[in-house]
Amino acid sequence: MRGLAACAASLALLLGCAAAPTPDTARPHQPEAASGVRQHSAVLVREQAVAAAHPLAADAGWRMLRAGGTAADAAIAAQLVLTLVEPQSSGIGGGAFLLHWDGQRLDAWDGRETAPAAADEGLFLDAQGRPLPFREAVVGGLSVGTPGLMRLLEAVHRAHGRLPWAQLFEPAIALADEGFAVGPRLHALLRSDEHLRRDPAAAAYFYGPDGAPHPVGHRLRNPALAAILRTLAREGADAFYRGPIARSIVAKVRNHPVRPGRLSEADLAAYQVRRREALCSPWRTWQVCGFPPPSSGHLAIAQILGLLEHVAPPAAAQPAALPGPDFLHAYAEASRLAFADRAQYVADPDFVAPPAGHWSSLLAPAYLAERARLISPHAMPSARPGRPGGQHSVWAPQPEAPERGTSHLSVIDREGRAVAMTTTIEDAFGARQLVDGGTGLPGGFLLNNQLTDFAFVPTDAHGRPVANRVEPGKRPRSSMSPTLVFERAGGQLVLNVGSPGGAWIIHYTAKVLLGTLAWGLDAQQAIDQPNFGTTGWPLLLEEGRFPAATLEALRRRGHTVREAPMTSGAQALQRQPRGWLGAADPRREGAVRGQ
Repeated sequence: MRGLAACAASLALLLGCAAAPTPDTARPHQPEAASGVRQHSAVLVREQAVAAAHPLAADAGWRMLRAGGTAADAAIAAQLVLTLVEPQSSGIGGGAFLLHWDGQRLDAWDGRETAPAAADEGLFLDAQGRPLPFREAVVGGLSVGTPGLMRLLEAVHRAHGRLPWAQLFEPAIALADEGFAVGPRLHALLRSDEHLRRDPAAAAYFYGPDGAPHPVGHRLRNPALAAILRTLAREGADAFYRGPIARSIVAKVRNHPVRPGRLSEADLAAYQVRRREALCSPWRTWQVCGFPPPSSGHLAIAQILGLLEHVAPPAAAQPAALPGPDFLHAYAEASRLAFADRAQYVADPDFVAPPAGHWSSLLAPAYLAERARLISPHAMPSARPGRPGGQHSVWAPQPEAPERGTSHLSVIDREGRAVAMTTTIEDAFGARQLVDGGTGLPGGFLLNNQLTDFAFVPTDAHGRPVANRVEPGKRPRSSMSPTLVFERAGGQLVLNVGSPGGAWIIHYTAKVLLGTLAWGLDAQQAIDQPNFGTTGWPLLLEEGRFPAATLEALRRRGHTVREAPMTSGAQALQRQPRGWLGAADPRREGAVRGQ
């Protein structure tokens, strides 16, 4: 098999092929708007570090590590601060996937939201049986799933924490009481959002009396969240899932004036975290480990990497080099095949059996070799799902649908434990519903819109069900891809990485894996590389980062090419001979703290 960065003269035939007509598509929406790019230098630390999406969150995690806390302690403290300072992306009103490595055992903790017991397949269909427009489905109570984050954080703390639970809340409570300075990214997203102002509580908290978002530097206090966090610090996660906080969540969801939802207090009380077995895939000299379904992330990434081993031409090998049209063509075709399988097979494993009886059937070497033979010098008109194990599928493929905003953090502690956690409320600002937890105070936390990650239409024209359709208690399919990479020979952890970005998480994470493991880049250089990928059609390239000749060469091969900002937010910790190199994405506000 050829390496991604090795010379492959035999693939010169990929050049210069005539283009066939393909459908033209408007530029796909990105999960969160761009807010500028800033310089970010890698940080080299000796033994422990936190990389998080906001400097104040990284500070909180680092404070716990300095106090003798574990990676789990640091991740919890950082996440609680993200609820306050990055409300557009994650928070206690949402959910998360968390990988934990204790030096010997790898666990996948599933805190994904669940559909209410009263939900059914027609949740997002109108009176005529037609799917609601995406934005109409998002805003309100209908899209709100049972939040899983607080149960997840508590379960992980019980298994892997060292510091007292209440201590982990101290940084977030202090910031909520005293206020934090609104940054350029939050201000830009508040300014551009068309729906958040419709919620009176959110309008009063995020915007001034004139309706304008608070300016950059404005000190934003959140008394309601401070009170909620004090209760949770004192009483544990039960105080979120029962009592005044739970009642306030349900009231907000069910009393929405336009799109009331179906969440109940019983749904909250019944929520349970799932402790799953991580998926680990051998790739070259490494073992790449990620999250199993209901995440599609690791399966898609591992398929793309495996397919590229069969067909990939030369790619970037130096920090200043860019992936060329040969590589981008091969990557796009591999992605289309992976996303076709994703649309066909991946859903909550408590409801949907994996093809051929196990998820690894999608990664079997013989299956990937068979799929790779579909990749030719010209863009395929359409990609169809494969038949792992030679079996026919009973499912209908899910049409492509928007997936939205997220956050990621990576932690290593001095004893070698690691956390990779990707966390989300789905769309930017979620369902645009701010809950005060029954405190009666200004502020609070935002609720998720995770139910829109389900298929809106439950069956196809032939009556075949979509695997990822809405069902009571089901967890919607996700693309979140917290990833830990180990040496295959000695088992040593070498990389901790993930990114926000909706369905594009798959590409943002794959790019960092390719950059660090195949192209000889360090983690910061890999993150800094321009983004690229496709979820089916068109091929998207990061705006202004590729030469016109590359775009034209791809179009000659039959690709519809679009440029967009592609606002990834990757965080990574990469083992170095003298410690760990911490990296944060310059496209957002991430930061690394450590020593």
